[in-house]
Amino acid sequence: MDDSQNTAVLVKRCLAGESAAWEEIVTVHNRRIYNICYRFTGSPDSAEDLTQEVFIKIYKTLGSYDLQRGAFTTWVTTMTRNLLVDHYRKAKQDRMTDSMDAPIGAEDDSLALADQIQDVKPPPDAALATKETQKMVQNALQKLSPELREAVILRDLQDLDYKEIALALKVPEGTVKSRINRGRTELARLLSRTYRQV
Repeated sequence: MDDSQNTAVLVKRCLAGESAAWEEIVTVHNRRIYNICYRFTGSPDSAEDLTQEVFIKIYKTLGSYDLQRGAFTTWVTTMTRNLLVDHYRKAKQDRMTDSMDAPIGAEDDSLALADQIQDVKPPPDAALATKETQKMVQNALQKLSPELREAVILRDLQDLDYKEIALALKVPEGTVKSRINRGRTELARLLSRTYRQV
């Protein structure tokens, strides 16, 4: 039995009410979904919340999955991407509303958050360098436009091929390639600027 047949059986078992099948779906796809959400938001808490939202959406719409239209992973990635786009639009709208509603002289709670973060003594140089690099890449990713960011994340961090990304983003493969190239170029520019400042 190949992967797609296994998935089809798993989905059928889940739709039949078998909780073990749902747990298996969650186990298999949790890391991928969380990673996409984290790379997109840059926040572990937001990524956790969004991952849960994605699974709720998957559970509610599992019956609409059609094996003939593509791999289950692509369907899950599309679902994740759509939810992230909705989240981004809502967050953007909320920020605009918040900035209008905020009383003049209201305290910025970002300082309180910085105070809460534990000051850890530096580990060995290699581990520190890796952590710093990851942080710089994550910060640079946040500066990309959402369409470039999601294309780069799906290709370079989630290792999807162009066809799967095109299906997930509902755009032609040529657009995917263009976004990935532009995203990588912009990311490289942002990172080289960051390295020069260090």
